[in-house]
Amino acid sequence: MSGRDDFIQIYTSAIHREGADALLDYLENKSDFFTAPASARYHGAYPGGLCDHSVNVYHCLREYLARERVQELYGLEVPEESAAVAALLHDVCKVGCYRSGTRNVKGSDGKWTAVPTFYYEDKLPYGHGEKSVYIISGFMKLKREEAMAIRWHMGFSGEEDKRLVGQALQQYPLAFALSVADMEATYFLEKEEGG
Repeated sequence: MSGRDDFIQIYTSAIHREGADALLDYLENKSDFFTAPASARYHGAYPGGLCDHSVNVYHCLREYLARERVQELYGLEVPEESAAVAALLHDVCKVGCYRSGTRNVKGSDGKWTAVPTFYYEDKLPYGHGEKSVYIISGFMKLKREEAMAIRWHMGFSGEEDKRLVGQALQQYPLAFALSVADMEATYFLEKEEGG
C-alpha cells in the first residue's frame, strides 16, 4: 500500500467529525500534501515524503500509546480519532512551502555536480505547529488536547520558550506522545541525511 493509500485509509476510517471530508478534499485536490517533501534536505526530502512522514508518525504514536507503561502507569488513553487527527495532520503547515531546484555538490573526484533539492518558501509564516492548527481549524474543530499536541509536536527541538514547552507537554500528554512519535519517525524510521 502506498503512503497516500495508507493515509486515506486511516483518515477515512478514524476521522468522522464535521469538516473532515472538506479537509481531506483540500489535501487531495487543492494542495500538494501528497506530493510535497517532509523537509528540504533531511527526513522525507523526496516527493511524497510529507505524506509518508505523517503516516509514520501515526504508526509510531499508536505504538507508543499501546505501551503497557503508558496505559497503566500514566493512564494515557487517547481516542483513535484524536490520535489520527494529531499524527496525520501535525505537519499540514508544510503544504505549499517547497519548490524543486538544484544545488551544487562537490563529488569525491573534486568536481561540482548539480543535484536535485528542495527549497523552503513559506508564504504564510505563521509558525510551525500553530500554522497547522490554524489550517486545520479552517475546516474542522479540534479538541483542545489535539490542538495542543499539534501546536507543540516539535517538543524541545523547536525554537519556543523551553518553559512553555515543558508546561504544554506536562499538561497535555498527547502533545508529549506526539513529539516522541514525530522524533522516532524522523530520526529512526526516516533518518536524516548525514545523520
